[in-house]
Amino acid sequence: MIKQFIETKYFQHFITFLIIFNGITLGLATSRDFMSQYGTVIHYLDVLIVTVFTIEISLRIYVHRLQFFKDPWCLFDFFVVTISLIPANEGLSILRVLRVLRLFRLLTIVPQMRLIISAILSVIPGMASVSLVLLLFFYVFAIIATNIFSLTFPQWFGSLGESMFTLFQIMTLESWSMGIARPIIEVHPYAWIFFVIYILIVTFIMVNLFIGLVVDAIFTIKGSEKEASEEGREPPETAKELVYQHEIKVLQNELKEMKNLMLKIDQKLS
Repeated sequence: MIKQFIETKYFQHFITFLIIFNGITLGLATSRDFMSQYGTVIHYLDVLIVTVFTIEISLRIYVHRLQFFKDPWCLFDFFVVTISLIPANEGLSILRVLRVLRLFRLLTIVPQMRLIISAILSVIPGMASVSLVLLLFFYVFAIIATNIFSLTFPQWFGSLGESMFTLFQIMTLESWSMGIARPIIEVHPYAWIFFVIYILIVTFIMVNLFIGLVVDAIFTIKGSEKEASEEGREPPETAKELVYQHEIKVLQNELKEMKNLMLKIDQKLS
């Protein structure tokens, strides 16, 4: 009965509402004027919300027992609620700030958000490779920019670190043309070649690779969920399960190829 209760849509919607409402109260708590008038109300609301979250986590632990601590999403919920239960005195004032992590519980409640997080986790190895390539381009272009522009524009390219920060700003396309590029082009007429090549490689190619990796992972996870629903089994809930399923499919295909190869060899020998 407890399992059925905590898995009902009404209970899930109630928890989602509490998380959103708690996010609003945490935002209001940043206003000194508001807290001077309604600080007591916000405090009791916070205590009530934490109590409900604690009861919910306790019920989930009672239902799932050790399986609860094997699920990364459940462990994240447990960690967030535990932080809220620790008294935030002067020595542990940072815990008062970390209570805002409760809002991240939406990631475990809303399936669409869990899909995005799973996609991001599954492409971390690919992102690491792209990040290394991007860092290499940053480093090379920063050295070039420092050697060319350091004397005339030391505020932007005076050192290697300043050059990399300026190039990061250019990568985001924030005031790069009127704020940085055009003033430099007035002094160095051919500097436009540097900026055009840099933006084409770093902004239009490398940054879009990150987006492409995440989008591809989302479609892969959706495809796995669709196949699982068609076959009547549970869809993968974590990125690790998705990787395991992919590896199993690869092994199955390799076994089929080996089987076909062995059959061809037997036919030739016979």
